[in-house]
Amino acid sequence: MHKLLVLGDQDCAYTTGNRQRGGKNTAASDHAWAITRAVAANAARVGWDRATFLHVMLDGPYKAGQHARTLQHRRGYDKAAAWLQRAWDGAQQYVHSTDPLTTRQDFHAALAAFRSRIECTRWKGIAGKTDLRNLIARMDICSQAGSWDHTVSERDLAERMGCSRTTAHNSNRRLLATKMLRQLDNGSPTEGARWMLISRLPSTMSHHWSTPKGPKAGGAMSGSVVRQTATDANLDSRAASRLMSLDAFAHHGLGGSGLVVLAALAERDGQSITEIQASASISRPTAYRQLGKLKSLGLVRHEGELYHLSPTALQGVGTRTPDCAAPVEGWIETARRLGTVGTAERRHLVHEAQRVYWRREQVRLAERRRLAEQRALPHPAVAEPQYVDANGCAVEPTAGEVIVGLYVASDGSWIWDEPSGRSEACEDSWRQAS
Repeated sequence: MHKLLVLGDQDCAYTTGNRQRGGKNTAASDHAWAITRAVAANAARVGWDRATFLHVMLDGPYKAGQHARTLQHRRGYDKAAAWLQRAWDGAQQYVHSTDPLTTRQDFHAALAAFRSRIECTRWKGIAGKTDLRNLIARMDICSQAGSWDHTVSERDLAERMGCSRTTAHNSNRRLLATKMLRQLDNGSPTEGARWMLISRLPSTMSHHWSTPKGPKAGGAMSGSVVRQTATDANLDSRAASRLMSLDAFAHHGLGGSGLVVLAALAERDGQSITEIQASASISRPTAYRQLGKLKSLGLVRHEGELYHLSPTALQGVGTRTPDCAAPVEGWIETARRLGTVGTAERRHLVHEAQRVYWRREQVRLAERRRLAEQRALPHPAVAEPQYVDANGCAVEPTAGEVIVGLYVASDGSWIWDEPSGRSEACEDSWRQAS
């Protein structure tokens, strides 16, 4: 928030694209309002009063107060103070109505609420399933870190998700665009980038939450609000977290749709094809195709209209059923039957080779910078020893030929042919070269 106050919204984390009735674009004012409310909420949380907030926003040179100062210049101090007063009142109402995360237990309670939202959200298509894997992997990292802020590189994230680095990179870009993720820095040569997972409150009010024209300030303080419609989606994200990095769930294996089918049945066993289609957020043909694969492996059994997991399905061990005469005996055998065995190992070897190359390059560049700092380049006019022979004549270092018309002056600098400064030895060398 200090960075937001001093430098402004450099990451465009609070941008909105709302339009008022009549088609008037209010993106700039919405952006300024979201920034002001965010700063006001954190100012109220750390103990500022209203007078201090107004003084900082109107009299300080900070980027976050630029819109308020412009409003003061155009419409006077009273209008700007009233605008900031609405933001301050909403900030106080928001801070008093929410419990701050003061302990690690508070964070884990908030993370559990965020996990339940992710599990009940529809993730459509291949890209949606990839984003779901991304969020599940990040929730596990945040759970270990005890904070929404976490550090992870794209290669490590890809290995956790069970996909390529390019796929993980594209998923990060989508989550950044939907404001569910924020990148805090680009990392260092020895550490991955720092990220922040954004947990938004569910939308129960008007979409004018982030605009000054709406109801009294209050509610979510993080810019635009994404509405979550009522859905029947329901997954077990912890089961998906254990399975998604395995070879059996690679792109050409069971994939993301097979993963969500198992996660949906792990959450609630005994579902019909229509229920699986809704809970896993997949199409009906995809549900039939994935259930056919799982039945042929012995991981799912079909009883009437309902589908059930085998007792040891999450361990990769199938059971004999009328649809499967030879059930699998583990996830390695499952990957072998699907033709994806060794995918994770090959990906890990490629990433490890890239890490080794990166470390070697960092050492080489550091040595190059160290040498450059130690030894400054000589001035072009200064004659270096390798270009001068014993007689003080200029020579070409590769062939050893004397350069006619060029010699070294008494101060050690190059000088062209001038009769007053020639030496007899150089005269003889030049005659021989001629």
